[in-house]
Amino acid sequence: MAMVPTKGNLIIAKNTLALSKTGYGLLDKKRNILSREMMNLTDAAKALQSKIESTFTNAYSALEQANIDIGIETVEKIGYAMAVEDSLEIKFRSVMGVEIPIVMLDEQPIKPDYGMKNTGSALDEAVVSFVKVKYLTRQLAQIETSVYRLADSIKKTQKRANALKNIMIPRYEEETKNIQNALDEKEREEFSRLKVIKSQKEKK
Repeated sequence: MAMVPTKGNLIIAKNTLALSKTGYGLLDKKRNILSREMMNLTDAAKALQSKIESTFTNAYSALEQANIDIGIETVEKIGYAMAVEDSLEIKFRSVMGVEIPIVMLDEQPIKPDYGMKNTGSALDEAVVSFVKVKYLTRQLAQIETSVYRLADSIKKTQKRANALKNIMIPRYEEETKNIQNALDEKEREEFSRLKVIKSQKEKK
């Protein structure tokens, strides 16, 4: 619905237009910053995934050899005796209002939780590799969750920016133009009316 062409509405339309343009600029800036952050994390995730795959491959290869060397039952018993990881902690940092997780894990020096009797180097290698996988997986979980949150925020930001750019800004540019034109026309009519009145008075 068009606004009534008054000076008050002209001020409202101009202010709304200015706010919409400022809002669009801020949203565009936010989107660019979030996109840069996401691209950096995406590159890091690719590198980590490759590292995890190779570490997993080494770990399973060493585990298979350990099963052959000391037997599956012995490996299972050692596995059940391994300490449970309970040092995981999650904090957050904000990037343009988006809460990005920081997954913290106490990285201790790798020490075997089993005796040297009836074990071998293959088991040691498997343990070391799986511990590395744990730390790498922590990093990957942090990065992938961050990427997901950033992508979701970018999508919402883009949607709001598009609404301002394609709907609000054109609408209030048109409203401002129409109200200004109507007021100018009204002013010209008033000027002409006063001119006529003045001319009639002069004739009298």
